Amino acid sequence: VARAACGSGSIAGVAPQARLVSLRVLDVGDDGEAMTVSSAVIAALARVREVNADGRRLRVHGVNLSLGCPWFPDDFAAGQSPLCRELDLLVGTGVVAVVSAGNSGASGTLTGQSSDVTGALSSISDPGNAASAITVGSTHKDSPHVYGVSYTSSKGPTLDGRVKPDLVAPGEHIASAASAAFCKGVAPLTSLQQNDVAYREESGTSMAAPHVSGAIAAFLSARGEYIGRPDEVKRFFLSQSSSLNRHEFYQGAGLVDLMAVLSNL
Repeated sequence: VARAACGSGSIAGVAPQARLVSLRVLDVGDDGEAMTVSSAVIAALARVREVNADGRRLRVHGVNLSLGCPWFPDDFAAGQSPLCRELDLLVGTGVVAVVSAGNSGASGTLTGQSSDVTGALSSISDPGNAASAITVGSTHKDSPHVYGVSYTSSKGPTLDGRVKPDLVAPGEHIASAASAAFCKGVAPLTSLQQNDVAYREESGTSMAAPHVSGAIAAFLSARGEYIGRPDEVKRFFLSQSSSLNRHEFYQGAGLVDLMAVLSNL
């Protein structure tokens, strides 16, 4: 639902009436950074399959994975890790999977004045390497056609030569829900108590992926006949995206465009 913002107006997501199921797979290290292990994500994906198997219709229509996990390219190649295979298995049961591309798309000195900055190709993280995933990169918040793909957004191709990301969406300075613990040290928010809720601007492909998940949730609410048909949903959104006229290894098919999908079916 929409929540009141400071001053006038309100904050709402792309699909504010979507019902969410939260499965915790992240932990916080001693340095305050989130940690992810693939076994926890695999268990969560298996749980979604278990829930959906308990009945004649899907109860969970899609998953958003704004995360990345370490993997072993010399053992699995791109897209064949246990995590990617579990995600492909879930999509095979009718669930749409949206995954953040990662934030390793640039290398060199990335802060302050520098001439030592390069784009890093083949930097997609797992499970974004999964063939069936809708892997999402990040763009500028307000002027994506001017500023293009965020320089830190992970880029394709996969290590075995497939085009990724699939789509891009706004991912710079996005207002998102944040726990009181996450806001610790932010001057205006120091009075928050442990169980309070707050908002905080963050950047990265983890902010971009939910835009696509929300667009797909809104689409499925209007066109319920496509629930359980993730391959078709992916094809629709890729074919109706808006090109930023950047290389496909940067932008994939282009910027997500829900209205174009709804208008051209």
